[in-house]
Amino acid sequence: MSAKKATKKTARKGARKTAKRAKRVATPKKSIYEFGKKTDGSSKLRNLLGGKGANLAEMARIGLPVPPGFTITTEVCTFFYENGRKYPTTLDKEMRQSVASIEKQLGKKFGASKKPLLLSVRSGARESMPGMMDTILNLGLNDKTVEALAEESGNAAFAYDCYRRFIGMYGDVVMGVQPQHENDHEPFDACLDELKKEVGVELDNQLTADDLKELIKRYKALIKSRTKSAFPQDVYEQLWGAVGAVFSSWQNERAILYRQKYNIPAEWGTAVNVQAMVFGNMGDTCATGVAFTRDPANGEKVFYGEYLINAQGEDVVAGIRTPNPIAKLKEEMPAAHAELEKVRKQLERHFKDMQDFEFTVEEGKLYMLQTRNGKRTGLAAVRIAVELVKERLINQKVALTKIPADSISSLLVAVFDEKAIKKAKLLATGLPAGPGAASGKICFTAEKAEGVAKSGGHAVLCRVETTPEDLRGMIAADGILTSRGGVSSHAALVARQMNKVCVCGASDVVINYGARTLTVGKTVLKEGDDISIDGTTGEIYAGHVDTAPSEVDQVLSGKKKPESSYTYQLFDQVMSWADKARKLGVRTNADSPEQAKNAVALGAEGIGLCRTEHMFFEGDRITYMRQMILSSDENERRAALKKLLPFQRRDFTGLFKAMGGRPVTIRLLDPPLHEFLPHDESAKRELANSLGVDIDIITERVHALHEANPMLGHRGCRLGISYPEITEMQARAIFEAAAACYKLKKPIKVVPEVMVPLVGFADELKNQAAVIHRVAEEVMTAKKVKFKYLVGTMIEVPRGAVTADEIAETAEFFSFGTNDLTQTGLGMSRDDAGSFLGKYKETEIMPQNPFASIDTKGVGKLVELGVKGGRSTKKDLKLGICGEHGGDPSSIEFFHNVGLDYVSCSPPRVPVARLAAAQAALK
Repeated sequence: MSAKKATKKTARKGARKTAKRAKRVATPKKSIYEFGKKTDGSSKLRNLLGGKGANLAEMARIGLPVPPGFTITTEVCTFFYENGRKYPTTLDKEMRQSVASIEKQLGKKFGASKKPLLLSVRSGARESMPGMMDTILNLGLNDKTVEALAEESGNAAFAYDCYRRFIGMYGDVVMGVQPQHENDHEPFDACLDELKKEVGVELDNQLTADDLKELIKRYKALIKSRTKSAFPQDVYEQLWGAVGAVFSSWQNERAILYRQKYNIPAEWGTAVNVQAMVFGNMGDTCATGVAFTRDPANGEKVFYGEYLINAQGEDVVAGIRTPNPIAKLKEEMPAAHAELEKVRKQLERHFKDMQDFEFTVEEGKLYMLQTRNGKRTGLAAVRIAVELVKERLINQKVALTKIPADSISSLLVAVFDEKAIKKAKLLATGLPAGPGAASGKICFTAEKAEGVAKSGGHAVLCRVETTPEDLRGMIAADGILTSRGGVSSHAALVARQMNKVCVCGASDVVINYGARTLTVGKTVLKEGDDISIDGTTGEIYAGHVDTAPSEVDQVLSGKKKPESSYTYQLFDQVMSWADKARKLGVRTNADSPEQAKNAVALGAEGIGLCRTEHMFFEGDRITYMRQMILSSDENERRAALKKLLPFQRRDFTGLFKAMGGRPVTIRLLDPPLHEFLPHDESAKRELANSLGVDIDIITERVHALHEANPMLGHRGCRLGISYPEITEMQARAIFEAAAACYKLKKPIKVVPEVMVPLVGFADELKNQAAVIHRVAEEVMTAKKVKFKYLVGTMIEVPRGAVTADEIAETAEFFSFGTNDLTQTGLGMSRDDAGSFLGKYKETEIMPQNPFASIDTKGVGKLVELGVKGGRSTKKDLKLGICGEHGGDPSSIEFFHNVGLDYVSCSPPRVPVARLAAAQAALK
C-alpha cells in the first residue's frame, strides 16, 4: 500500500473512531470569531480558537498589522466528526457574514471580476503541530478573478503564479491528486519541473505569464484525468472544500502520529483560520519570511530568521529555496526590517516568551500572519527561560513551567570528541539547526531509518528537504541532514521540537535518491555508509566520529571549571530553582558505586532501587550462584551462599560510601532462578566441569527449574520463603556493610532500607521481615554497633495494592514497582506488547505506551489504593516509586498528586525528574 493510500485509510479509521467515541454535544451557539478591525477573540480562548486563531486575535487587539479574517472554532470540528462530516446549520450564514466583514474592511469582493478578495485557509490546533495538517493559499481565484488580479496588480506573471499555486494545493489537498505509487513524484511538482525544463529556467519565479498559463492548463488536465472532476470555479465551493479538507486533515496519518508522540488528545480537534491574502510574490518590493525573537537553536537574544524576496510563505517553510538570513533584510528593505524589530520587541513583552512569527511585505507594507511560542531546542528552552528572568519579563516559577522537563536532558547530550574531530574528514558545512553530535548510517527514506533503528543501529536521515511524510523517519533517526531549506524549514522546526541533531541547507551536499548516493565534490557516500553531523556548528563529516561527554558532565566530573561553561551555569541555575519548588524527593536506580556517583552528581538524593541480582553476574560470582541453585540440600546452598557473601558485602559497602549517608533501598533477590543458569550445551558442559558434576545433572536441574510463566512464578519473596538462607545471606551482607561504614575514620551513618519484592500477602512480608530482623540483631551484636534500618516492600502486584493496609502493619515503607504493576495490572508483558501496542496507539485504545507513561486510569488507581491503604495504617509510611515511570514527566505529576514522597529513576533521568517534580508542585 502506498504512503498516500495508507494515510487515507488511517484518516478514515480515525474519523470513524472519533465519531464513535465522542460524546454528543449541541450545535455550537457561536461557530465563528472574527479578527481585524472587529475582533471577538483573544489569547484566553485558545481551547476554542486554537493557538493560531487565538494569537491572531491577540495581535489584532494590540494593534499589529494583521490581515482581517475569522476562525471557525474547534467545537465545529468536534461537531463535524460526530455528525458524519456535516456542519452546524448556522455555519453557512455565519461564514458568509464574516466574509462580508472582510470585504467591507478591504474594499474587495470574494469572487468578483474587479478587486477580487483572496483567502488563505489554515489549520490551528491548541498545540502547534507544524506541517502536520493542510493549508490552502490564494483561494478565490478562478478563470475570471485571475484576470482581474492581473489587471489590478499590473503583473500578470504574479496573478497566474498565484493561480497555479492555488490549483496545485487545492488539487492535492481537497481533490486528492497524489502520487500513484511509492516512487512516484508529487504530480503537480512533476508538471512544474517538466515545464521549467522545456522553457529552460531554473527557478519558479523565472516563468513568464504565458508559461504559467500553460502550466495551469496542465494542472487542470491532471485534475480531470485523475479525479474525473473539473477544478471548481465557484469560490464558495472552493471555500467549503478547503474548510472540509482542513478539518479532515486532523485525522490524517501524520497528524495522528504527531499527536501520539506529543500526547495531544484527538478530542481537542482543530480550528480553521480563514484570512485575507497578502502577497509576498508581487515583485521585488515584496517578501515573505519566518522569524524568531531569539535564536531557537541556542537561545541567544538575537533577531533570528529568514525570508525570500518575491515569494509566498510556503516557499520558506517547505525548504524548496534556501532563503536569506533576516539580517540581510536590513540591506534590501530597511524600513520593513526596522518595523519588524519593533514588532519583535512588542511580541516578547506581550506574550512573555520567545515568539516564532510569519510575516509578509506587500509592496513595502508589513503584515503579520501568525505568532506562537516558538519551538526550540532543549538548550534554547533553558537559556531563554533563565534570560527572561534576568530581563524581568517573567519570574523563576514561570520560567520553570516554560522548560519542557525532557529538555533539560539535552544539555547532557554528547558532543564530538576533540581528538576524533581533528582526524575526521570534513565534507561540508550547513546551517546548525539542532545542537549536539550524531553519527549513524545514511538513510534516504523514513522506512530505512525506522529499519536501522529497530535493528538497534543509529540512523541519520538525509533528505534534499523533509516533508511531514518523513515524520516517522525523523522520530527514528539520531540526526537529520538536508541539502536545502533554512533554519525555519520543516526539518529544522520539527528537529528542534524533538531535540534531534539537525543540519539544514547544506548546499554542497548532492543527494541522489535514485542512485542512493550522497556526494560532496569527489566524495561519494552510499546509503548505509556512516556519516556524522554536528548540529551546533553545522559541520558534516564522512564516517563515524567518536563522541565525548557533554560540557555539563565535564564540569560535574571536574574536567572543566564551572565558570568556563555557560551551558553548565544554565543547567545549575534551573536545577537550583527546581529544587526550591519541588516537594517530591528524587532518587536513582543504581546497582554500582559508579552509577551512584554519577547520579549524585546529577542531584540524586538517594538510591530508590538497587537490584541485587545484577551483582551476581560478574566474575566468579555467577559460578557460585549457579552452585547454590544446583545444590541438592540446604547445607550445600549455605556453602555456596557463604562464598557469595563477601562479594555482596563489598558491593553494598561501595554503594554506601558512594552515597555518603543518603538513603539506599536494596531489593532482595527478585528474578526466578532459571535466569542464572546456562541453556546452551557448551555453557552447560563448562559449568559441569567447573563444578565437577555430570552434565546430565545440570540439564536435569535446568529442566526442573523451567517455568511456563516465569514472571508469575517462583521469584521475589517466594524464593526467600522457599529458601530463607538466601534472604539471610543478603541481609547479613547489607548489615555487615552498614556496620563497616559506622566504623570508618569518618563514619558514614547508613540507614539501609531492605525491600522485599513481589509481596501480595501480609504474611509473606511478616515471614521475610522476621529473618531480616533476626540477622540485623546478630550483626549488631557481633560487630558491637547499633544502626537504624527499615524493612519495606515493593508493591508490584494488584493484591499488594488492594491489601496495602494489612501489609503496612509490617512494612516501614512502600516502593511502587510500576514496571511489574503495569504488567500484572494490565495482563500485558512489556516484552511482548510491542506486537500490538502500535495498533492500540493508532486506534487510540491506549493513546500512550503504559510502560513509558503511567496508565493513570487503571494502574494509577492501584497506586492510589496502595497509598490510601498504607497510610490508613501508618500515617508516616514512606512512599516512593522505582519503576521506569519515575523518570517520565507526566507520570511524575501523577505521583506528586497522589502524595508519594519520592520518585526513583535511572541516573541520566535525575535532572528531568527534578524539573518535572518542580513543575508538578507549581501546577
